[in-house]
Amino acid sequence: MIPIDLSGKNILITGGTQGIGKAIALQFAEAGAKVFLTYKWGTADSNELLAEFKGIGATIPELIEADVSVDEDTDSLMASIESSANSIDVFISNVGFAPQINTLDDYKKRSLFKTFEYSSWPLIEYTKRIKGRFGSYPRHIVGISSDGPDHFYRGYDYVSAAKALLEHFSKYLSMHLLPEGSRVNIMRFGNVKTPSFNAIFGEAFFEYARQNGVTEEFFLTPQECGKAVLALCSGLMDAINGQIIAVDYGLPFMDNLMMRYIRSTDQTETS
Repeated sequence: MIPIDLSGKNILITGGTQGIGKAIALQFAEAGAKVFLTYKWGTADSNELLAEFKGIGATIPELIEADVSVDEDTDSLMASIESSANSIDVFISNVGFAPQINTLDDYKKRSLFKTFEYSSWPLIEYTKRIKGRFGSYPRHIVGISSDGPDHFYRGYDYVSAAKALLEHFSKYLSMHLLPEGSRVNIMRFGNVKTPSFNAIFGEAFFEYARQNGVTEEFFLTPQECGKAVLALCSGLMDAINGQIIAVDYGLPFMDNLMMRYIRSTDQTETS
């Protein structure tokens, strides 16, 4: 295995104090990078979080309170990072926020736009602000998505719309920044057991999946997501640009009507 050494690199991860964002941060910090993590007030227990980094001998991250939808917070964030770093080498746009949709009456234009403001636009806004503050774009820019744009999940209407827009902009951003030497890609993760996933779908989803033949090895862990992002930004995969990269163990290919039919016939034959 080729060791990944990111000593001297500066990494910015929005929403990096829990779930997939935290797992990504742990991977980069363990590789020696200086990691800056944004969070909203009340979403992070700093003592508990920092103990996780110390426990694996990783560099200690800098936690900065900042709401990705507030321009003043973004300005303050960039100034804070500049006080201890002269560049941002990797930017991970990880924040996602959307109301759960239960009926068509829940569709509201204002809340949809707010979802875009949190979940799609920071990929563009933060990238531009980084160039304005530090004089260069990050070498690697990664947006964190899901398979929502291509699959139906109950209550996921706004999330999937925001992820689709995020993926759309990433492709155009990759072309705009190619002459700058940047690489822009999307990591589209499958089912990951995180607090945010449970908040939308609940533990019952995973129990139902297990009962229907989808065993634990098909569920991603946050740690596996973090390793995938680290590999993408390691320099070993710089030929990849403008891509939507599915990380899902191939579950969507297997989880279809034919497989359900096969399972049902297998159960009939064995009963």
